[in-house]
Amino acid sequence: MALQNAMPGDDIVLAAGTYAVDSNLDCSVAGTAAAPIRVRAATPRSVLLRFGSGLVEGFKVSAAQWQFEGLDIEGTCATDSNCEHAFHVYGNAEFLLLRDNVLRDFNAQIKSNGVPVNGSYAYPDDVVIEYNQFYDTRARNTANPVTKIDVVGGRRWTVRGNTIRDYQKLGGDGVSYAAFLKGNSRDGVFERNLVRCSQQFSGGTRLGLSLGGGGTGPNSICEDGTCTPEHQNGLLRNNLVLSCNDVGIYLNRAANTRIQHNTLYATSGIDVRYAESTAEIRNNLLSAAINLRNGGTSSNAGNLLNVSLVSFAAWFQAPAAADFRLLDGTSLVNLGVTAAQTTDDYCANRRNDGLPDIGALEYDAQHRCRTDSGGGAPLRLFADGFDG
Repeated sequence: MALQNAMPGDDIVLAAGTYAVDSNLDCSVAGTAAAPIRVRAATPRSVLLRFGSGLVEGFKVSAAQWQFEGLDIEGTCATDSNCEHAFHVYGNAEFLLLRDNVLRDFNAQIKSNGVPVNGSYAYPDDVVIEYNQFYDTRARNTANPVTKIDVVGGRRWTVRGNTIRDYQKLGGDGVSYAAFLKGNSRDGVFERNLVRCSQQFSGGTRLGLSLGGGGTGPNSICEDGTCTPEHQNGLLRNNLVLSCNDVGIYLNRAANTRIQHNTLYATSGIDVRYAESTAEIRNNLLSAAINLRNGGTSSNAGNLLNVSLVSFAAWFQAPAAADFRLLDGTSLVNLGVTAAQTTDDYCANRRNDGLPDIGALEYDAQHRCRTDSGGGAPLRLFADGFDG
């Protein structure tokens, strides 16, 4: 009832405990920029919401200016196809903020799409998803899409500082993604995320971050009535993507994309696919190649490609465990080129000590953060300060 009766400026605080939820939680009253509606745990992650009983969806957010913080949300459906989304975001749900939550065991923890509003489709814009943890405890026994953040349409989405790991689809084509923006969405940003496709278990075909995903159809559900391109003017910067048995970054009909300062370890590299995909790719560190497929094009500068896993192990403390403390920087420190859209690094450390380093991390005197931590990793520091 608190959600249904919410008013702008309400701060809905949940007491610590476990709550079994057997009905959808509708968030259909709009907050305002000055007075958003906030839903939070009294103490971060002291509240466990268990969505089950064939709900399909948990929170259904269709209005602007909602914020969700510090929640632990778990799907418990007996049939995996029934636990579709922890959050379904649609229509006029602009300026949504999801921060510092744990979301596990759904087919798509976050799903966003447009719906008809007053005769035309409306899509959530200006959404921020930051410092959350997304994962599954086992493979999903479903033929439905398995993508932890699944966004169709919408503008200016920012996906920042999240940890996304362990996702697999057992049914259908067996393909799963960490996150994608598609459906003629535009101006999206993936930055400072830690993606570990296979950490606790492996199997299936797992891709990392994508603009375009597996494609969208029919045209009527995409922005402006066309799904070509799938995304426009996207930016992927300062992400760490590990242990994917397919590509770490996938562009599918993604126009005017900038891919800057990412580190991709034990993946199949970067795919730029179809003629609509155009990319500027700078200062990325990859254990594989940049693949131009089906007419995709890119301009490349400052990248370090096809680095062996043996070299990664010599350069960093324990890259397979996402520990990128520097052992030997002779091949990457101060060897990057100018990348105007990326002025900081994975740790939010400024790249201002001269020429930039290649990859997601800038190894200067201010570089102190952990890269092997879950959830908001850029905020956690090594006890000894400098890890270079």
